[in-house]
Amino acid sequence: MSTTTTNTFADPRWPLLGDVGADGQFMYAVITTGVYCRPGCPSRRPNPDNVRFFDNHTQAEAAGFRACKRCHPQHLGSDALQTQRITNLCRFIESAAQEPSLANLAEYAGISSYHLQRIFKAATGLTPKAYAKAHRHQLETQRNSLIPRKQSAMTLYFALETCSLGAVLIAQSEKGICAILLGDDPQLLHADLQRRFPTAELIPADSTFLKTVIQVIRAIEQPQLKIDLQLDIRGTVFQQKVWQSLQKIPAGETRSYTEIAEEIGSPNAVRAVAGACAANAIAIIIPCHRVVRSDGNLSGYRWGVERKQKLLQQEAEEGKS
Repeated sequence: MSTTTTNTFADPRWPLLGDVGADGQFMYAVITTGVYCRPGCPSRRPNPDNVRFFDNHTQAEAAGFRACKRCHPQHLGSDALQTQRITNLCRFIESAAQEPSLANLAEYAGISSYHLQRIFKAATGLTPKAYAKAHRHQLETQRNSLIPRKQSAMTLYFALETCSLGAVLIAQSEKGICAILLGDDPQLLHADLQRRFPTAELIPADSTFLKTVIQVIRAIEQPQLKIDLQLDIRGTVFQQKVWQSLQKIPAGETRSYTEIAEEIGSPNAVRAVAGACAANAIAIIIPCHRVVRSDGNLSGYRWGVERKQKLLQQEAEEGKS
């Protein structure tokens, strides 16, 4: 059954458009074109009033929409199913009262223990046991950092500006910059920030934040400049390894997902590397736009493939001057 959304902004699936990591979770269709796509389609983001969401391509086609010729959502088959299987396993591990054994997980997934161990590590970069340990550590850290009720768990100061890429939102915690988000609509960027940090109190920054804002804009417009900014990087151990590797890529150069996976010592975790790139909240400074496919073609970009192409062209041209 299709889902007709009258308030697309409020739908949790709307911020995921353009995120290749969301492929396989749902489909979206545009009523003005009659076309449906996977979430990571590189097409321009549609008008939210014209968007309708579906659970899968069968539902979209039953509603009268045809498959996009750019992202071929009807072919989203075994890879998406495996991604969903891994996602379900992660949720099973996270919700279990006690750490499930490999045999428990294999029984839950309906596959052999050997096969489960192999595909889980390929997708996440971790064994199921290591994933469970990391999750427990994260929960313990959260418990130890709790503050009294009626207070926000965190205060973020943010500023909304414009640049050659459109709108940009820059957010900073007491530790450093925790988000640089790109887009066309400042309200959507604000909503995205709140979604990423649901317990945070968001406060518009004052003039003391101006220096940081200027540095970020300079990093966007003049990527060859060396910008020293304090970052507050939040993510899993694997994600942080990927993001640290991305920061080593010089402006004007690119790396493939396979090369990043090899560099961090997880050559079979190419998909997990792509997922870490899609989860990056600090655009430009953590340059996930410098990661491309092995054939050199552009892949998805959280903030739009057009922006990715523009950034790479700008960096290449500046490197020649």
